[in-house]
Amino acid sequence: MQTPNVLIVEDEVVTRTTLKSLFEAEGYNVFEAENGDQMHDFFENHAINLVIMDINLPGKNGLILAREVRDRKNVGLIFLTGRDNDVDRILGLEIGADDYLTKPFNPRELTIRARNLLSRTTSSAEDDDLPSRVSFNGWTLDGDSRSLISPTGKEFRLPRSEFRALHLFLSNPGKILTREQLIMEMTGRELRPNDRTVDVTIRRIRKHFESDPSDEELIVTIHGEGYRFCGSVDG
Repeated sequence: MQTPNVLIVEDEVVTRTTLKSLFEAEGYNVFEAENGDQMHDFFENHAINLVIMDINLPGKNGLILAREVRDRKNVGLIFLTGRDNDVDRILGLEIGADDYLTKPFNPRELTIRARNLLSRTTSSAEDDDLPSRVSFNGWTLDGDSRSLISPTGKEFRLPRSEFRALHLFLSNPGKILTREQLIMEMTGRELRPNDRTVDVTIRRIRKHFESDPSDEELIVTIHGEGYRFCGSVDG
């Protein structure tokens, strides 16, 4: 396996330098960007596997840039920011970030989360066991493009977390999946106390194919246990 490439997008010099030293000590190739323009330059010239990004950036902020990062198929995204309120955390996850940590941060915790996420993004066999297309209730999940295709042919590119969660549901129709199972499939890490990542991801998935997200049609909440896919998988 090639050494993963980590891109730090942070305008504060001391924090950026600290992160660079931290990830270089873990054996990664590390690149630094101060803003969105520099970030895109690195994407054009390097195969970036993981982005560690602040929200408060000059020019386009991290929330805007995250929408652009999520379109890249095998790039993990972790927000590392001083914004510690629930609104920003949930918004960051809804946009498609794989994880969200607040400053000040525990270096060991950050490197563990990054390593677990990189194990997903850099594995050449990550999706070898996934069928190229799975159809359900008129919809199609396309593994090659990581897209959800509507009955009318409209295509929605999915962040990796949404894709992997939906694929797990389609692989286990009718079965209750716990939040612990889902978070491990989505991010490769364990569920933490008060962790909303799974619930936010399920809400994003539902918005694609449920006319009223409060009226659960295909992915049903099993209170105290998890979620169940109640649709019909073709084949």
